Amino acid sequence: MTDATANDAPPKKKSFKAILLALIVAAVLGGGGFYAVYSGMLDTLLHAEPEVVTPALDTDFAFVPVGPVIVSLNRRPQRGHLRFAAHLETPAAAEPDVTAQLPRIVDVLNSYLHTLDANELEEPGALIRLRSQMLRRVQIVAGPEQVRDLLITEFVLN
Repeated sequence: MTDATANDAPPKKKSFKAILLALIVAAVLGGGGFYAVYSGMLDTLLHAEPEVVTPALDTDFAFVPVGPVIVSLNRRPQRGHLRFAAHLETPAAAEPDVTAQLPRIVDVLNSYLHTLDANELEEPGALIRLRSQMLRRVQIVAGPEQVRDLLITEFVLN
C-alpha cells in the first residue's frame, strides 16, 4: 500500500516562468519576422540579382561554307532528294587549309548522306545525331584542331 500512495503523487505543474519566457521569445521572433517583411529586407534577400559574368567572346574564328549538296534518297514508293548546306567553324588561321580541303569534305558528307535511309531522316532527334556524325567525319578529314563545329544552314527533304 505504501507503493500505491507514492505513485499517486500529483504531477508537477509547469512553472509560470517557463510559459512567460516562451511567450516573450515568440513575441520577439514574430516582431522580427514582421519587421523583416515590412521593411523589404526579406524581399531583397530572396530576389537578389546574381552577378552576371559574361565570358570573353572568341573572335578568332571564320566560317567556311559547304554546299549546297543534293543527295538522292531511295524511298520505297518514290525517289526523293535531300538538299543540305552547312558552314564549318574554323580558327581564323586554319581557314585557308579547310577551304583547300573542301572537295574532300564535300565528298565525305555526300557519301555519308547517301547511305542514309529516308526513315532515319524523319525521326525527331535525327538532325542532332546527323550533325554530330558529320562533324566527326569532317574532323577526321580536316583534323580535329582545324574544324570546331558544323552549323547546318539548310536541310530540306523532298
